[in-house]
Amino acid sequence: MPALDRNLLHRFGLLLVILLVGLALSLWTDTFLSLANFTNVARQVSINGILAVGVTFVLLTAGVDLSLGSVVALSGVACATFAHPGEYSVFVPIAVGLLTGTACGLVNGVLVTRGGVAPFIVTLGMMTIARGLALIFSGGRPVANMSNELTALAGDIWGIPIPVLCFAGVAFVAWYFLRNFRLGRHIYAVGGNENAARAAGVPVERVKLLAYGLCGLLTGLAGVVLAARITTGQPNAGQAYELDAIAAVVIGGTSLAGGVGTITGTLLGVLLIGVINNGLDLMGVSSYYQAVIKGVIIVGAVWLDRRQARS
Repeated sequence: MPALDRNLLHRFGLLLVILLVGLALSLWTDTFLSLANFTNVARQVSINGILAVGVTFVLLTAGVDLSLGSVVALSGVACATFAHPGEYSVFVPIAVGLLTGTACGLVNGVLVTRGGVAPFIVTLGMMTIARGLALIFSGGRPVANMSNELTALAGDIWGIPIPVLCFAGVAFVAWYFLRNFRLGRHIYAVGGNENAARAAGVPVERVKLLAYGLCGLLTGLAGVVLAARITTGQPNAGQAYELDAIAAVVIGGTSLAGGVGTITGTLLGVLLIGVINNGLDLMGVSSYYQAVIKGVIIVGAVWLDRRQARS
């Protein structure tokens, strides 16, 4: 295949797949092309999208974060605990949720950079710790009675869901940061060749810490948005969220080996998974089969990533 054709396929192939899947679903179902369904898809993918943007930073540094789902639950519980009517301003529970996620991300980053522990092990441990803390702080029960000001974050502005606006804002800021800031270029450099980046004067440990901290911050945001959407801080929320987020990022072209990837690709990966999930729901496919299909998509995405890395 000529180089030009290969480049075009690499840039627009995923978008073409999304269009083909959408076309197939529009033929198989009567409701896929409705405005209400498009709004529903956008609302559904917003939380996974925020998580995917966050974990993109980590994957670009050749790391990984398996604690996303548990940190979402912990951040949601922390947020809901301070969100009872009449107790605090709405900014307090939001700040608590964001700080909780950021703290978890920074702990991951410190253990990876200062402790020298593999990211897989560190974040696997954080996954268990955060889930346990969520259960401890909530007493194993959902934290309810949240204020209307906070639950309004799951509402709409001018007909556009607020979670979708949050996702769009996060994606734009992340895209601009990676494209235009020196620290953004450092993230790519660290993931591409850590030793070369260190020799060039890049503060590798600080860059990795920044990546995990940003991932934690956005995970906390996802926890706050989810708590507002389900109107409770649910300690069992976020089960397997990390799988969907990482799958979306890898499908979008970010390499597990680090140094390669874009926020635009992540957006397309998130959209593809959201469209597939929505289509399977509309067709009445059992959740058991949906889990199998998701697993195949994840394995296929990793296989393609490895194949491209060898080529």
